[in-house]
Amino acid sequence: MSRSPRRQSVPPFPAHPRRTRTLSRLTGVALLATALIGGSGVAAVAAPAAAPSGVVPAAAAGGAVPSGAVPAAAAPPRTTPGPCAYTETPDEPAARPVPLPPDPRRTPGHGTVRVTLRTNQGPIGLTLDREQAPCTVQSFLHLVRHRFYDRTSCHRLTAYPTLSVLQCGDPSGTGEGGPGYRYADELPTDLPPAPTDPTGVRKVYARGVLAMANAGPDTNGSQFFLVYANSALRPNYTIFGEVDAAGLATLDRIAAGGIAPTAEDPAPVDGAPALPVEICRAARRL
Repeated sequence: MSRSPRRQSVPPFPAHPRRTRTLSRLTGVALLATALIGGSGVAAVAAPAAAPSGVVPAAAAGGAVPSGAVPAAAAPPRTTPGPCAYTETPDEPAARPVPLPPDPRRTPGHGTVRVTLRTNQGPIGLTLDREQAPCTVQSFLHLVRHRFYDRTSCHRLTAYPTLSVLQCGDPSGTGEGGPGYRYADELPTDLPPAPTDPTGVRKVYARGVLAMANAGPDTNGSQFFLVYANSALRPNYTIFGEVDAAGLATLDRIAAGGIAPTAEDPAPVDGAPALPVEICRAARRL
């Protein structure tokens, strides 16, 4: 059976935060509400509706299943043989065609790589840290190489007192799209506690952090979020790099433009940026 697609996001954390599992509007996580930051929130951030996968019985297609016939079983999803184990998600197909990433036996785990997101609002320079998250960096560079992020919008901006992020990486622009595969978390273990959380559960995702949105444990795909002001999140989102000074200036301009109002919410703190943000080209810098 096919599953309904889940939004990826980072959850927002208002005075009485909702569950924090996805950064989506963030229904899974409060971007962050349940999808961020995977959608659409980092706690959550999320992905586009997936088409059903597998073999459709003749009856479902309007025909009859011959008596005694057994529907063919769908082939199990492919998983790469290396340490990163990138796994196909047939129930959540790729929003834009892309193969599984390379997965060498020895995943590069040292050094940094620079990437520039050239957006219609200005450049956002990123420095990816292989040591911090080798499988995540490998996947991100694979998607950049295949131009997966080119001509895509950043669909979510949050402006909660404790969650300030821009979420991108979904070619469908819905917060539900991904690359058609998933891989395991590479979670941070040394983040300082958020001063706004007396329980110590939430940690500081500092201004300038680059992290993956998800729809729950080990559901990383293509959606990511950029932190433009210190945010308080459960340490459930893989950090794999940082934004440079010029990129932060671009993020500040986008954040200053605010969030597009809707008929239901004339003064939103979570939604589409009022200044539309398009990644025109993502490219590795040598």
